[in-house]
Amino acid sequence: MFLVDPARHEDLAAVARRAVEDGADLLGVAGGDGTQALVAAVAAESGLPFVVVPAGTRNHFAMDLGLDREDPSAALEALTDCVELRVDLGYAGERAFVNNVSFGAYAALVQDPAYREDKIGTMVRILPEFLARHEGPELLVRAGLLTVDRPDAVLVSNNPYQVDDPAGLGRRARLDSGLLGLLAARAETPAETAAGSRSGRPHGLTHLATPDDVIVHAEVPAVPVGLDGEAVTLPTPVRCRISAGALRVRVPRHRTGGAVTRGWAAVRRLASAVGRTAPGHHSD
Repeated sequence: MFLVDPARHEDLAAVARRAVEDGADLLGVAGGDGTQALVAAVAAESGLPFVVVPAGTRNHFAMDLGLDREDPSAALEALTDCVELRVDLGYAGERAFVNNVSFGAYAALVQDPAYREDKIGTMVRILPEFLARHEGPELLVRAGLLTVDRPDAVLVSNNPYQVDDPAGLGRRARLDSGLLGLLAARAETPAETAAGSRSGRPHGLTHLATPDDVIVHAEVPAVPVGLDGEAVTLPTPVRCRISAGALRVRVPRHRTGGAVTRGWAAVRRLASAVGRTAPGHHSD
């Protein structure tokens, strides 16, 4: 067991790799999504099972695994009475993510000090303003045949979010679909808003579930990114990919229920719907 001192910077991936070298047969960590991703990447590359102990701010990954976020100690039951799940792991460049990676205004929002204290409140309060005034590098997003030009905010998730949650604050239908979720938002001009109202199709939002890599281009050598809620910088272009079934997660046999226990129907309906949308068009 390794106890992290909050007052000191620790390379958790290096700690996990040393544990593997010393003969560990299981890896686990207590923390939020960003911490989970660091150790999950080592577990995936070593083929070891992984135990999630939710001890962060939002704990999206733990929530979608059906873990009790109000009682982190309950996750330790996975050490004695568990089931093992195969779930996907997302990568942005060489960095793993268990929840999402954000660009543009979303990434700027993550770097706002207020966001660390109140993620939901900050998102709801100032995201529209960020979209309107964000002045970061212009982005170009490609996913298969789809191209999204100059979005103000981009969110790529490890499995798609439910379609009624565009801010990415809720649940995912599955964690093992082998699909990336893509949300790209652009602040509309009044003319675009009017055109969208007449056509019944919003111009400012692209929503896609895809097995393809999502590549984010920018005319700068590196861009600020929110990686599982942590502010980092990544070299461009940033290639986001899904590694299907890469992670062995052990969870308590008796838990509240999670995304990976649900059926394929919702994700397939979403993938089918967006597949009928012509490249360059936007859909709900």
